[in-house]
Amino acid sequence: MDPLYARYPFFEGAREAVREADISPAALIAEDAPAVERATERVERALMEGSVAPEDPSRWDDREKLLSYPIARILVSLIETPAAVEKYATAEAATARERFEDDFAAGDDDIRSTGRRRASLEDVLREFDLSDAVRPERDGPGGETTGRGGRSGSGRGGRGPTHYWVGIGPYLDLADADWGERWRLVNREVADGAVRIPADHLSRLLEAAVERRVAEGLPFEVRGTDGGDAIAGALEGAVSELRGLLDDHDAVDSRRVDTVAPALFPPCMRTLVRRARGDESLSDHAEFSLVSFLVALGMDRGDVTTLLDVDAQSEAGARIETRVEYLAESDGTQYPPPSCATMKGYGTCVDPDERCETISHPLSYYTDALRDAGDVRDWRETAAGGE
Repeated sequence: MDPLYARYPFFEGAREAVREADISPAALIAEDAPAVERATERVERALMEGSVAPEDPSRWDDREKLLSYPIARILVSLIETPAAVEKYATAEAATARERFEDDFAAGDDDIRSTGRRRASLEDVLREFDLSDAVRPERDGPGGETTGRGGRSGSGRGGRGPTHYWVGIGPYLDLADADWGERWRLVNREVADGAVRIPADHLSRLLEAAVERRVAEGLPFEVRGTDGGDAIAGALEGAVSELRGLLDDHDAVDSRRVDTVAPALFPPCMRTLVRRARGDESLSDHAEFSLVSFLVALGMDRGDVTTLLDVDAQSEAGARIETRVEYLAESDGTQYPPPSCATMKGYGTCVDPDERCETISHPLSYYTDALRDAGDVRDWRETAAGGE
């Protein structure tokens, strides 16, 4: 089994590998194989954090990672809500984009040292029938591609072209007007039937292609099919918990909160802020919970890194800034802060006080605390920029 398919289980070759291995998702579900737990984690993280990457990659082997994908699609179908399909496909695509960019930026030395096969840009373009539609811009001496390194890349790490030309048809097919004015054709350079875009925008188009492929065919009918009722029964507990995660949306106060007063944060968030400021490593879920809460208060990436006392140039700072930007782009509505029930489930609900007994969501706690406090000065207005 090609390890590359564990990273990109939506590749056609991955589907064929599963078929050729004659591995039945139904049989795996019936025996509660490890791939089922990984599939549940896959969907859970998609719904809550916009990622399908495992929290502990070393826990799963390549076979379990690959087989978790078809089982995850069954889980999403059983949740039976369009929101689950949208969030799952979006998360698979976002994770794929991160992996694409890492693979494209890898040099030959990195590949030899890790021994891991990586996807090239040519592999991905071929996978989505875009080989003839995308070409790198050649503007160096003698017409060579700009950038360094022997592999075609996406422009990260100084490797690969900085710009590409994409056929107008595929560009219009993949680009979404909701991405902003810069994606409108009138704001692009067009020549000879192709559109000029920077390398990171090509990554966004590839992300859209992945999202479309993942969403294709979802949801599908499980119950009432041959063996489907048994599958649904075996997954009933997991499906119920996953549906509960979607209910977090209903718990979020629809009023926009735009005052930052860290002293009034709920105990769970105050604790996470303190841990982050103390350079303590947070789990993915804890970091997502904290950052999504801060974004919901209208904080931008500068506000967040300042409050958490994180060096924006560090790995943690770059990761947090990326998360802030991603959540801010969706206005915090697609991935709101987790509810109290979810925080309890992950063990991040700590030191609850009397107010916690009357609310079901950290944002509800905060809006109540702000109301009771009266006139509160916004933390961002303080000269020191601290608590």
